[in-house]
Amino acid sequence: MTRPLVRKAIFPAAGLGTRFLPATKAQPKEMLPLVDKPTIQYGVEEAIASGIEQVIMVTGGGKRAIVDHFDRSLELEHYLEERGKSDLLHILSEVDDLSNQLVITYVQQKEPLGLGHAVWTARLLVEGEACAVLLADDVILGGEPCLKQLIEVHRQTGATVMAVRRFPRSEIGRYGVVVTNGSKGRVHEVSDMVEKPQPGTEPSDLAILGRYVLAPAVFAELDRAEPGTGKEIQLTDAIKRTLGNHPVVAYEFEGDYYDTGTVPGYLRANLMLAMKREGLREELAPLLREMLETSAEG
Repeated sequence: MTRPLVRKAIFPAAGLGTRFLPATKAQPKEMLPLVDKPTIQYGVEEAIASGIEQVIMVTGGGKRAIVDHFDRSLELEHYLEERGKSDLLHILSEVDDLSNQLVITYVQQKEPLGLGHAVWTARLLVEGEACAVLLADDVILGGEPCLKQLIEVHRQTGATVMAVRRFPRSEIGRYGVVVTNGSKGRVHEVSDMVEKPQPGTEPSDLAILGRYVLAPAVFAELDRAEPGTGKEIQLTDAIKRTLGNHPVVAYEFEGDYYDTGTVPGYLRANLMLAMKREGLREELAPLLREMLETSAEG
């Protein structure tokens, strides 16, 4: 059976970023840099590499910087041209080109009512199609794009597909966790999901991360969803309600995962990516060795 292509991706970007205050008081957390590129740009680049044609940014108040980032800055271009900064002009042109490779549309989430509500806010633009959801906090790099892997699984199965990764039991309580009912390679049939299980109650070591391909049935459930935990509409609740009538699978993706949604994770991601960058690695390696030696002596 030939299934329609997944052409659209929702980027929920309306959160307040309170874990990063005061840095996020006046700028979106999605614009915090990983080395020299905002986190949300990594996600848009992944969407393009996965064949996405339209990105739907679900934003809230104070998110104008996201719009400006993906728009041209003629004043800045003129400034750099006058000074012969061709290398920096090239960097700007690469950012500008992203919005030439797909359509970026913005819709506003009027109330912070959870991830499910943010996804539901984009429903009219999705137009009844299967649709990807990408959370910019979860940066996944290396090899075939994670979202492209999920789209291929959806093409083969028609299922709602969630990205998962194995975590130690000591860490998995921070995530939603899948209950599986049979596996085939990296694809796991999902029979249930548990949000942030208490220690000792984890149904598996497969944690749900920020990439989804949602079948249209999920949007039908979001249409009638009621607020649940924390008075929010949860995406996982809507997916769970489709389980009896529609297949849901978890896919163990290949790639390097960086959690930028917490301060320690964000700092770790910056350090790891900087150490992979030629020029920065040579500058940082001696400093890191010195810091480790000082720490050991102390």
